[in-house]
Amino acid sequence: MAEFKLPDVGEGLTEAEIVTWKVKAGDTVVINQVIVEIETAKSLVELPSPYAGIVQGLLVPEGETVAVGTPIIAIGDALDGPMPEEPGRPAEPAEPGEPAEIRAADIDLSNPAASGSAEGESLVGRMKADRGAERRARRPAAALQTQAAFEPTGSAAPVELDEEDESDGPVVPATAAAPAAGGVRVLAKPPVRKLAKHLGVDLTSLTGTGPNGTVSREDVEAAQGGGAEVVVPTGSTDAGREWREPIKGVRKMMGQAMVDSAFSAPHVTEWVTVDATRTMEFVERLRGNRDFRDVKVSPLLVLARAAMLAMRRTPEINSWWDDAAQEVVYKRYVNLGIATATPRGLVVPNVENAGSMSLLELAGALNELVEVARSGKTQPAQMSGGTFTITNVGVFGVDSGTPIINPGESAILAFGAIKKQPWVVDDQIVVRRVTTLALSFDHRHIDGEKGSQFLSDVAGIIEDPASALLF
Repeated sequence: MAEFKLPDVGEGLTEAEIVTWKVKAGDTVVINQVIVEIETAKSLVELPSPYAGIVQGLLVPEGETVAVGTPIIAIGDALDGPMPEEPGRPAEPAEPGEPAEIRAADIDLSNPAASGSAEGESLVGRMKADRGAERRARRPAAALQTQAAFEPTGSAAPVELDEEDESDGPVVPATAAAPAAGGVRVLAKPPVRKLAKHLGVDLTSLTGTGPNGTVSREDVEAAQGGGAEVVVPTGSTDAGREWREPIKGVRKMMGQAMVDSAFSAPHVTEWVTVDATRTMEFVERLRGNRDFRDVKVSPLLVLARAAMLAMRRTPEINSWWDDAAQEVVYKRYVNLGIATATPRGLVVPNVENAGSMSLLELAGALNELVEVARSGKTQPAQMSGGTFTITNVGVFGVDSGTPIINPGESAILAFGAIKKQPWVVDDQIVVRRVTTLALSFDHRHIDGEKGSQFLSDVAGIIEDPASALLF
């Protein structure tokens, strides 16, 4: 039997949360098959198996955060005797022998499923000490069954409910340590278990009305509204009117980054309100252009391109104050970060070499970046190396704000909502589409003149996109 230890998937990972297991005890897995989804300090990552064999047990429950190098799953062969997770379900057969293992340098974590199961492929980041299967004393069958069926308890955080139908996924024991009355463990499907956790309902107190005594969604909802025992989450106060969420993952990383930035770089924020009517007209023309028919075109695209052009006059905006070396680092490339709100917190993936892209290429890159970020699949490498950031607060109807500079950068531009407002044109008051831009910059090496020049240039292009020909 071999134990797969949590690897460092990049960027100096020290710990990660086990979010979702894709396998269970008794399942047969092949090399490169995705077995678990973890959340690092930056993103969700799917881990492929470096072994082929039968899952003997899941060593870490969903929702638990563990350090790199911690064994998270045991994979062996048929002789190790894995127990089925469902009562009466036979274990899947497998060929005798040690679990297959492969070299630790060839799996592409950014697309684990893209690699085949041929020999010579393995998991990036696995330590050499992990290589070679070891035979251990066999654990009792009951212990294996219990381990495979664990459910974390005492979680203080309400969880996001699955939108999947109740019929999705296998029926699994709701708890391993606390059997229901009569010694029979409560059975419930994954969406039902999540619903119960969200509502604070103890599944072991319920009698299932589904097939074979399975607890259904209706059972949980009836218990929650019918006076059944309700478990108040750990950390709740004031009769359940408050709850606590652990600070971890993306939110923990972003929180620390913002504190470090706010108290290490002296921020200055300048504002400008601009008539964006011509930009909106330009966006409509682009949407009707056949070259742009397969990409989403928005005012953000024009702003991003304007920022790339404006940096040609003020390269200080795309530089960085290296405090350790006491040098200002000027960069000939622009990795454009787009601050994106996701269910797991704010992330800032970036478009590499955005400054050298055409308008069409930039549109496609922005579309892909936002889509991947909102799905939670952005890889850690995509959120490092940024040189300048845009945060589009206008999508929330906000006029603007005073954004905090992303660590490792020197400026960030906030894009406010575009609204119809009265505006003076040729001494006449007319209705125009108006927006507000706010630029925060590191005042240690970007003085007011440079910051104002950059902001003025960006505003000029937003007011008249044709002025981009001047850059």
